[in-house]
Amino acid sequence: MSKQWVLVLAVIGGLVIGGVALVRYGPEVDPVAVGRKAPDYRVLDLGTGDSLSLRGHYRGHVTLVNIWATWCIPCKVEMPAMQRLYDSLATRGFRIAAVSIDQDDPEGVRSFARELGLTFDILHDRTGAIQQAYLTTGVPESFLLDTTGTIMKRVIGAHDWASPVNRALIRRLLGDSTAASGAAVDGPPADSLPAAR
Repeated sequence: MSKQWVLVLAVIGGLVIGGVALVRYGPEVDPVAVGRKAPDYRVLDLGTGDSLSLRGHYRGHVTLVNIWATWCIPCKVEMPAMQRLYDSLATRGFRIAAVSIDQDDPEGVRSFARELGLTFDILHDRTGAIQQAYLTTGVPESFLLDTTGTIMKRVIGAHDWASPVNRALIRRLLGDSTAASGAAVDGPPADSLPAAR
């Protein structure tokens, strides 16, 4: 056998052994899916300037985690509906954690939020690494979490968060016993909705 073939076989063998070792001993990646706990992640709160843990800060609240960017047109399209939803349910304990992945100065993100009149939490992750933590495919991507941090709904792309069906789902997660009866008027029961993928 020639030296070339020995080298090729050695490289292939090394790749196979490396792949097996990575699968066996590498870090486990938990799926980010409906019914699973949302990953924890630290972000900068642009309102206070503090770093906060998404899991710790929003524990006990029904929370919409929205990953977005100022340059993203669909993100800008969905923000007014998110604000309407927040305005109607914030007093009941609903929160929005809007995490910008813009790499620019945080002032550009603040300016964008002021321009749209956003009053929910505007957060910033300049590294964009939250996209790996949440296994997103792009922006916007949203995760509706219950009070325990379990993902109840995942939506890829712009979405009408102020729709009657979404309001009924969130009211139900907030413990509103009238949400089920309201859902029948507004649309199908919230628990029959499939998660967007």
